[in-house]
Amino acid sequence: MDLGIEGNAAIVTASSSGLGRASAKALAEAGANVTICARGEEKLADAEAEISAAGDGDVLAVQCDITDPDEVEALVEATVEEFGGLDHVVTSAGGPPSGTFLDTTERDWYEAYDLLVMSVVWLTKAAHPHLVESDAGTVVNVTSTSVREAIDGLVLSNAVRRAVVGLMKTQAREWAPDVRVNAVLPGAHETPRIQELVEASVERGEHDTYEEGLADWSADIPLDRVGDPGEFGDVVAFLSSERASFVNGAALPVDGGRLRS
Repeated sequence: MDLGIEGNAAIVTASSSGLGRASAKALAEAGANVTICARGEEKLADAEAEISAAGDGDVLAVQCDITDPDEVEALVEATVEEFGGLDHVVTSAGGPPSGTFLDTTERDWYEAYDLLVMSVVWLTKAAHPHLVESDAGTVVNVTSTSVREAIDGLVLSNAVRRAVVGLMKTQAREWAPDVRVNAVLPGAHETPRIQELVEASVERGEHDTYEEGLADWSADIPLDRVGDPGEFGDVVAFLSSERASFVNGAALPVDGGRLRS
């Protein structure tokens, strides 16, 4: 399917690994020029090579700490300078530390808020003037199914990520019709993070094999498997495209049907 975004310019944050990387790759496969960013130079270079090979567009790799507003603004400026504009923004971030409410410090709360919420505020605010100038301006926020149903032991994700959905709903109304804003709510996907957790469970003797451990993650998923990151990336690319031109203000679960709400 032609998504109609060939030659467009996109930024995907936290895109050296996991769902951010999969999103950037899907946009590249659709023909977009993509700016990827992360703090780690080695992973960023590896992602740049893979994403560059995925499509005909150009890839710009920028080291960036998305909890630093100056670096976020520089990320947008570098993208506009390199590609001549900005059409799509995908906000992704690593997960905050796990823990219960009583085990979570005040500093943990502030750091999670900067990582998950303020990074989106800074990026979308800096990007807005360029998105408005585009004929195809979109924002897609990668959040979590935890914004719908709380996950045990993840109080920061449960509480803080919900602010991103509230922001998305507000921007979707305030920025329409020039810019569409949506969110995706990923469930379990076979990202490096889940691979590490499954391998650790095997080492602890909780599962005999990797396949058994991975199957345990899919126990409550009606499709009876975890997702492939590429499947998730395809959803992000679709929401960024003209094929989704009447989708605005949506919070779309991509979880194999696990959510009951």
